[in-house]
Amino acid sequence: MSAKDFYPAPQPIKPLYNEVKELIEQSRQQVAVAVNSAMSMLYWQIGKRINDEVAGKDRTELYGKEIVSTLWRQLSVDYGAAFSEKNLRRMMQFAKVFPDQEIVVSVIRQLSWTHIIAIIPIEDSIKRAFYIEMCAHERWSVRTFRERINSMLYERTAISKKPELTIQNDLNQLQKEKQLSPDLVFKDPYLLDFLGLSDTYSEKDLESAILVELQRFIIELGSDFAFMARQKRITIGHDDYYIDLLFYHRRLKCLVAIDLKLGKFEAGYKGQMELYLRWLEKYETIEGENKPIGLILCASKNEEHIELLQLNQSNIKVAEYLTQLPSMKLLEEKLHKAIEIAKSKQIADE
Repeated sequence: MSAKDFYPAPQPIKPLYNEVKELIEQSRQQVAVAVNSAMSMLYWQIGKRINDEVAGKDRTELYGKEIVSTLWRQLSVDYGAAFSEKNLRRMMQFAKVFPDQEIVVSVIRQLSWTHIIAIIPIEDSIKRAFYIEMCAHERWSVRTFRERINSMLYERTAISKKPELTIQNDLNQLQKEKQLSPDLVFKDPYLLDFLGLSDTYSEKDLESAILVELQRFIIELGSDFAFMARQKRITIGHDDYYIDLLFYHRRLKCLVAIDLKLGKFEAGYKGQMELYLRWLEKYETIEGENKPIGLILCASKNEEHIELLQLNQSNIKVAEYLTQLPSMKLLEEKLHKAIEIAKSKQIADE
């Protein structure tokens, strides 16, 4: 039996106990964060020192290998497996990827060493910055962080198709002012392979599967989405219409209407979503909220349709969904091609 079984707390002392318990938990968390930051900074300093030694005048590649091999053996004897050859090379990579100590100070405040290990293989600095800021914003665990990277979240997010200056400005706003832009929220495509749908299914099947796996669907959407309604009925005159799924986004401070479509995107879907958004703006939006956003999820789409309908300039987003994942190579090729096409159009428009 525990001490609390022998000495149950009197009723009047429970509020005091809860407050003291909270103080202890907060202190433990602060200590853990401080220890992690100090450890990560140590690893960066070690990596930088080794890099400086290896990069010295007339140093050969063989010399660098010998230095690391000798050093890890000596350090492992004195300090254990944390200083294995593999970890020393991670420290060197950390110092190489983040040469500026001021940036390192910012990174180690937001990410644990295990998070840093996952981020340092990414060569693109803007892509790295995206994952760092989104991880800090959504407080991803290491497992979630790796899943986001492996699912190519950056390439699937609308921001990746914007000019570099726009990406940097949006990330700076998120870091300094905690302001999240829609381009950092909405993706294309959405990966819905967890729904377990067969080759043949209806819109109702799709909607029902999403509700069964609502938690995983929200994880794919993003952590700030809150579910509000299924088949939200809106009445205009004597006609009833139904919004498939209605969510609220806490950071964007707006309603998000989701329309599910089985086939290819059609131009008529725009008018239908515009009707939903105008109704929501008139009857559901409260003071202090932003205008509603519409997300049309379809099996496929034609980019020229999107461009001609000027949907990129509206509050309507169109995205594909994948109920069965292709190979990662095929997905990567598809996403990189979409980014290249978007960047080429930007250059042509300048």
